[in-house]
Amino acid sequence: MSYEKKLMAMKSLVKKSAVVKEPVEVFSKPPVPSYEKRWLTTQLEKVENDFGIVYKRIIHYPLSHMHGNIRLGDVQDKLADWSETEYKHPLSPKEGKLLFFDTETTGLKGAGAVIFLIGLLELKEDEFVMTQYVLPNPDHEAAFLFESELWKEGLTLVTYNGKSFDFPQLQTRWSLHRKLLPPLPVPHQIDLLHGSRRIWKGEMDSFKLTEVERRQLGFIRKDDIPGHMAPIIYQDAVKNGRAEILMKVMWHNEWDILSLVTLFSLSTDLILQDNQQTARVATNIAKWFQDLGLSERSYSELEKIAEEFGSSYPLTHYHLGFLLKRYKEFERAIKSFEIVAEYGEGREQVLACEELAKLYEHQLKNFPLAYERILTGKSLLEQNEMLSRRFIERMKAAFAKREIRVMNKLFPGQAQEPTKET
Repeated sequence: MSYEKKLMAMKSLVKKSAVVKEPVEVFSKPPVPSYEKRWLTTQLEKVENDFGIVYKRIIHYPLSHMHGNIRLGDVQDKLADWSETEYKHPLSPKEGKLLFFDTETTGLKGAGAVIFLIGLLELKEDEFVMTQYVLPNPDHEAAFLFESELWKEGLTLVTYNGKSFDFPQLQTRWSLHRKLLPPLPVPHQIDLLHGSRRIWKGEMDSFKLTEVERRQLGFIRKDDIPGHMAPIIYQDAVKNGRAEILMKVMWHNEWDILSLVTLFSLSTDLILQDNQQTARVATNIAKWFQDLGLSERSYSELEKIAEEFGSSYPLTHYHLGFLLKRYKEFERAIKSFEIVAEYGEGREQVLACEELAKLYEHQLKNFPLAYERILTGKSLLEQNEMLSRRFIERMKAAFAKREIRVMNKLFPGQAQEPTKET
């Protein structure tokens, strides 16, 4: 039998399996919660849509409303300032609707953690309007998510740790209802936690929002609940219908969102208006510009800081030295690195000695000074117990190679060994 006939024979033995159609899921609207009347005696109002029920609370704030030391309406000027910049920055909004966004959840992560409160604040023409959406129970989750309108295109969300927590959590919950809900686009996000860490690095030990409020915004919470109590209070409100205790969670969420507005204003002011509080903050912001590839802006800022504060904050001169070296202003770069070598500390002081050795050797051809800075760097490695072992070993090897080369230039034709370690 030929190969083709064998294949045909085998084909005839194969039974055609019937195509089984998947049953079509029919969505049925969940029933009204038994505790609805009790919930509606508070500041909540009821909203119905095609997927169920949501409760919401709406608060209006005049532009003159003070949150801590900062007026809410100041954010209008800050948005105008961003619109006039010619560069992109992680804190700059895009065109479209700007929303200050925060959530409360029953857990920190995972599919079992449910978002039960979504707070959104929008700047209108002459006021701010905050809307808080509350989940009646998990049966109404699709209605709750849909009502937030976060499925709309062109949004910019201002959050605090929202990129790492709030929005990924929202995506997880949304995916469970993807057959009912419209697709959830990824909006432009401004995460003020990341911005605060860049601005106040070295100034603050903790970047919890309450600590930033206290230290930077002048806002002290009174009678606030600890964050870990929010899910317990919500579960009690659902189980026993006690919506009055849920208001404590909503006030906590409200303060979070108002702080987003004022923190955005303050951060914008520090970045764009040269109103930095200290040399450290100013240098942090200038370094941020450098990391974004905005070297000219960084260079301009660092020069101003160096002129104003002199050698009192050596880290400014450390970053300025690298930019001056890039722009081939070698003598000025040496002056900056010399300040760091004399007044600096830690890794930067050692690395400044290495940069000085390079500049003296290759640019000024001053081999004695290059050799001197090599020895200074090696001595610092021995004296500083806070440096990591890995960094010490790497720098010892780098200084040893450079020492041999410089010694050979100092004494041509004579093979030189590196000095012994003490």
